[in-house]
Amino acid sequence: MPNNTTPAAPKYDVKIHSIRPEGSCKATASVNVYGDFAVRGIKIMEGSKGLFISMPSYRAGNGEYKDICFPCTKEAKAEFDKAVLGAYQQALTQGQTAAQKQESPTQQEQGQPVMGGM
Repeated sequence: MPNNTTPAAPKYDVKIHSIRPEGSCKATASVNVYGDFAVRGIKIMEGSKGLFISMPSYRAGNGEYKDICFPCTKEAKAEFDKAVLGAYQQALTQGQTAAQKQESPTQQEQGQPVMGGM
């Protein structure tokens, strides 16, 4: 009988590519699904109801935008969106931590001697 356990790798491997504090497009991302399928050109957008995920799309002849790829169920969309928004929030937090470290260098980095206890 085949082993029906879930794969050890995470379902979604999300990479946040660029964070833009200004404007409605807050960041771009790509997602690797189970290591088998990649989606590029995902946008994290700021709307009137908060952040949402915009999938890669094309403009149809009637002027409507149609998603090129997308989760097929409400549950899959919720899980996908949660993974992307979670990675975005983590990238923001890491960016703030890195900025704080750059703003407050240690005494040693400033070239000042560090006093040792005797």
